[in-house]
Amino acid sequence: MWRKPFSICTSSGGHISTELRINDRIRVPEVRLVGPNGETVGIVPTNDALRLAQEADLDLVEIAPQGKPPVCKLMDYGKFKYENAQKAREARRNQTNVIIKEMKLRPKIDAHDYETKKGHVVRFLKAGDKVKITIMFRGREQHRPELGFRLLQRLAADVEELGFIESSPKQDGRNMIMVLGPHKKKADAKAEVKAAKDAAAADLAADRADEVAERKAAQTGPVAQKKERRRSENLDADIDV
Repeated sequence: MWRKPFSICTSSGGHISTELRINDRIRVPEVRLVGPNGETVGIVPTNDALRLAQEADLDLVEIAPQGKPPVCKLMDYGKFKYENAQKAREARRNQTNVIIKEMKLRPKIDAHDYETKKGHVVRFLKAGDKVKITIMFRGREQHRPELGFRLLQRLAADVEELGFIESSPKQDGRNMIMVLGPHKKKADAKAEVKAAKDAAAADLAADRADEVAERKAAQTGPVAQKKERRRSENLDADIDV
């Protein structure tokens, strides 16, 4: 179980350790030792701690170098590194980047276009994304900012079950901007989408299994028996048997 710590060479010829100091790289005269199950052993000479690690087929790992003396623990360093790598991988998998979608509208948008744009906003919020709504004013519309404000308020009210106003409407030159935030976190939204897909796939598989079972039942079910002809039916009725 005795391991040599990995190090990399720099351009100046020196070595920078990329890991905790373990085993014979621990050069202090004594350490505060912690056992493999977290029990406190106490302050012991480093040589004695190294001997205990070798006898237990474990590594002596410096977990708190700032301590006086440094804190070291007896552990399986390979297993420790593997578990930490698994945790880091899981954390990266669950990490979600906040994405801001953008939707542009005109203050005098017609009903059909409004419903289409609102549908996109609903889809973005359901996916856990923020949505930046921009009202674009042109010509004389710039003198009627209340049109854009009312439109933004209407849109926020229509999607209030999915999102909230994170940034209130603000005039920015010829545009008016509002940001909607989702009620659900990105990770939760992804989990719901995945669950819905898994449920749909399970339903489809069940339907296909039922169809296969029905076809097999139709093929292997009771077969109509041919009527067995009796001997008297094969002979002329006038022949005396």
